[in-house]
Amino acid sequence: MSGIVERRRALLGPNVSTFYDDPVHIVRGEGVWLWDASGSRYLDCYNNVPHVGHCNPRVVDAICQQAGRLNTHTRYLHTGILDYTEALVDTFDGDLRTAILTCSGSEANDIALRMAEAMTGKRGIIATDATYHGNTALVSHLSKSNIPEVGFGLGQYLRHVHAPDSYRIDDPDGQRFAAQVREQIDALEEAGIGFAALIVCPLFLNEGFPTQAEGWLKPAAEAVRKAGGLLICDEVQSGFGRSGSHFWAHQKQGVIPDVVTMGKPMGNGHPVAGLVTTPEIMARFRHAFRYFNTFGGNPVSCAAAMAVLRELQDRNLQAHAARIGRLAQERLTELAKKYEVIGDVRQSGMVFGAEFVLDRGTKDPASTYADRVVNAMRNRGILLSKLGRHKNTLKIRPPMPFAEEHLDLLIDTLDAVMAETPVAP
Repeated sequence: MSGIVERRRALLGPNVSTFYDDPVHIVRGEGVWLWDASGSRYLDCYNNVPHVGHCNPRVVDAICQQAGRLNTHTRYLHTGILDYTEALVDTFDGDLRTAILTCSGSEANDIALRMAEAMTGKRGIIATDATYHGNTALVSHLSKSNIPEVGFGLGQYLRHVHAPDSYRIDDPDGQRFAAQVREQIDALEEAGIGFAALIVCPLFLNEGFPTQAEGWLKPAAEAVRKAGGLLICDEVQSGFGRSGSHFWAHQKQGVIPDVVTMGKPMGNGHPVAGLVTTPEIMARFRHAFRYFNTFGGNPVSCAAAMAVLRELQDRNLQAHAARIGRLAQERLTELAKKYEVIGDVRQSGMVFGAEFVLDRGTKDPASTYADRVVNAMRNRGILLSKLGRHKNTLKIRPPMPFAEEHLDLLIDTLDAVMAETPVAP
């Protein structure tokens, strides 16, 4: 293993991150399972990229068949991109009827910000202070904890608001969050930059997916519209039925965004991403920017994406996510009765986890403990991660076919690990 790490560092450069203290060398996947080079099997409780399961036969077959027939860019006519776009926009509400396909969520978010500038003539963007939306020169500035040392002065156009935190901040109806958004809108206008857009993940997943009532985001959306800006919902992690209750998490929030971006799970590992918006915004963008993406929307990518969409629909995986999520919350709540270190349990469909604290009274984050648990779970064949402002919340976000027997294995293993892992910082 050390030889691979050293070779990786030499070829890819320093500071390229890996998961776990002892990185995993994965060589094969199937469904919700992964195998390493030594033949050890792992239950994948983390990856949303293989959304309908690792090496899903339907997706693999679609990719192979199309790759054996044709693959080229979209300056030639092909019906695959049109068929997929029609099927995709049918999952949305309102006037969200047009799309651009890209290769990554970063690209999609970058385009969304340019759409906001094209529509408003302004450049000011608001995001939360504990989020992540990608790594282009502009989009990377949205992550306050990871703002690059250099960035062409783009940071001046960004403002941040406090990420929602249902465990520590009392904001049951989203009014407090909306007030912060209005405050930063005013700051951007006063600075002469002007306000163009608010961008959020509607589950606030990187922020720790706080528990929120349906419609929580409505007050902030109303503030954005009143100020003449665009609401951009980044559904890279939260979309395609993962929330269980709705196909898109913004629908759970009771809002219709101006732009919705998507990525990772869209092609089940094949690099396809994109965004959906209104005809008006699309037309303005197309006239303001000469945009072309060589690989975005190519026939193979569209075949993969269509196979994922049909698999989700035919197997009713959204309803499955809702059922497993409810069971996960029940099982984690039982663990919370046993272990004081669990301060809060939360879930939204096939995203669930527990926040670890050193003391339930002070709610001091148990970040080191969370790291110990994640690594101990890896050593017992369960792959998951942690997130949130303090990196003390378990991030359990498995492929959508994750079933009840897999949940049982996950919870039983977590119980055993917590029983033997010291809480002391």
